[in-house]
Amino acid sequence: MFGLLLLIFGLQNDSLATSSQHLDEVVVVSRGQGGKRSVKGQAATIDEHLQELKHVELVRRGSYAWEPTVNSMQTERLSTTIDGMKIFYACTDKMDPVTSYVESSNLQSISLNSGLNGNPQATGNIGGALDLKLRKAGYSFDGKSYRLGANTGYETNGHVQVYGADGAYSSSRFYANGGAFYRHADNYKAGNNRMVDFSQFQKVNAFMNSGYRIATNDAIETTFIFDRATDVGYPALNMDVAKAEAFITSLAYKHLFHNSALQSWETKGYYNHITHVMDDTTRPDVQIHMDMPGKSWTTGVYSMLNAQVVVLNAKNDVSLNIDSYYNRLFADMTMYPGGAAPMYMVTWPDVGTLNMGAALNDHIRLSKHASLLFSGKLSWQHQRLNNKEGYQALSVFFPGMHQQYHQTTGRIAASYLISASNMQFSTGIGWGSRAPSVTEAYGYYLNNTFDQYDYIGNPRLKNESAVEVNMASEWSLANDQWTMGLEANAFFFSNYIIGQFEDRLSAMTVGAEGVKVYSNISHATIANFSLSAEWRPTREWRWSTKGSYSIGQDNADECLPLIAPLRYQSRLSYTKKALSAHAEVKGHMRQTCYGSKYGETETAAWTIVNLAVSYQLTSSALSKLRNADHRSRVVIRAGVENLFDRNYSTYADWCHIPQKGRNIYLNFSFDL
Repeated sequence: MFGLLLLIFGLQNDSLATSSQHLDEVVVVSRGQGGKRSVKGQAATIDEHLQELKHVELVRRGSYAWEPTVNSMQTERLSTTIDGMKIFYACTDKMDPVTSYVESSNLQSISLNSGLNGNPQATGNIGGALDLKLRKAGYSFDGKSYRLGANTGYETNGHVQVYGADGAYSSSRFYANGGAFYRHADNYKAGNNRMVDFSQFQKVNAFMNSGYRIATNDAIETTFIFDRATDVGYPALNMDVAKAEAFITSLAYKHLFHNSALQSWETKGYYNHITHVMDDTTRPDVQIHMDMPGKSWTTGVYSMLNAQVVVLNAKNDVSLNIDSYYNRLFADMTMYPGGAAPMYMVTWPDVGTLNMGAALNDHIRLSKHASLLFSGKLSWQHQRLNNKEGYQALSVFFPGMHQQYHQTTGRIAASYLISASNMQFSTGIGWGSRAPSVTEAYGYYLNNTFDQYDYIGNPRLKNESAVEVNMASEWSLANDQWTMGLEANAFFFSNYIIGQFEDRLSAMTVGAEGVKVYSNISHATIANFSLSAEWRPTREWRWSTKGSYSIGQDNADECLPLIAPLRYQSRLSYTKKALSAHAEVKGHMRQTCYGSKYGETETAAWTIVNLAVSYQLTSSALSKLRNADHRSRVVIRAGVENLFDRNYSTYADWCHIPQKGRNIYLNFSFDL
């Protein structure tokens, strides 16, 4: 592992699951487990769950499908997987991050590895890796068991409606769980009752997970997810989304070893297909109507072996992972100028990417209080431009470019952890590289509303690389009533990839300022710092606070865009038996360092107040209402977001679209 100190282990209820990996942080999504989670519970969106992770911020182009950033880095420098499966978005404008194709009812947890960490399925994860763990019923060795669940919720701002139902069956040989989830939202209002047009959406998600033990220590598992969002508005962009649809499926084989240094072996094959259709037919005053569909196909396999060996009296937890995937990305657009023939253009030239890699992680327990963690991965990648028309169009700007390219990338990292009775400390260092994304290498006249430029990819880009150093410390005081924490990391980039102005080219999009071409700059730096404190004066009361600051600079010491200013959050919580209540203050200071060179403008300071309360009816209380067994419960949650109806936007709100004004919510979760 390469990362920070707090190691939180994702709980797994599958008796044939592979051994736990060391993670920087986990947010729990499903019911029935302790740990960090959204105060809205399972009715919360994936984006709201992601906000609970320390290193994560979210770029918002509307009220749906926010783009996660980790350590101030966006999608290109991150790895996002679903249960280890590689999935790639199908929208050239990043309207559909991977996180948008799952729902809370289908997830157990979201795990984060910060920076150049040891997630074995991750590739190109300079900033970090997110893995969305699916919720699986697991096997029951106490007889057959059944569970039914339902969620419903309502939010006043935007008339958001949430409905979900799921069920599970478990026995000693077989389990299955599945369900469906539906969300609908109208346009929301920002502070001071200002309507934000084109912020509506609706979405349905259905899933099924199953497992069958073919022998005592062997099992096969299957996963199926269907997700479809329609009528999705994006107020920060020129277009909306008529349809974003995903089909995700996998088949896995798992084996547990007994009386052996080997512990477990998992092999999984998977396939996913994503279709994304942008639409401007509902927008007023459209000068040139455009159709902009995009498609992504990915098929892959990974095989991971876990072992525990003793070398020189030190216990080694070792994992070896071999993985491979093939992805195709294709996007085009057709413009319909009034009174003229349609114009056609390929924006992603059907790029086929074959990637193969091998990863090795080793957690060495030197003593009861000290350990070393090593991780490394080597990947080889081959890309081919399968669309002749797209290849020829890009060749106009890059004469002599090839139709096929290959790259070799890798990462290696190490960290040292030590703990005492009231103190923990870790420090680490690592190096990693990534290949340019399809957009950066082969994108063709992609309009960016953030800076109003058309972007063109560059097939001659070099691989980007970075060195990361990090440290973290946590200590307890006054018999653990006080806990303090300090974390910091810094990334030193070589051949940093970013769009550069090209005055020899003319823009194609109406209203665009010009054209930028993706280029390598010699170096750049991104650093992140955070302080946190927690006070528990009694068992019922808890006060926590944290502050974070990030900075990013290019080779000319100019500020990089979308780097968070000083931000803070303070929460007072009260929990007693079935009752839980929270009061929260959060905000950002004025953005003093912003990427004006890259089209970014200053963001003002803001502060908001949120209130939340929840109450759980246990089986004993429910028995007065119905003949319920000991597993039954109902959780009622209510709250107010942005209590004082502040009109504000954050640095990560695309084109400064305002956040929601006052929002009152109420939701119910039933577990029977």
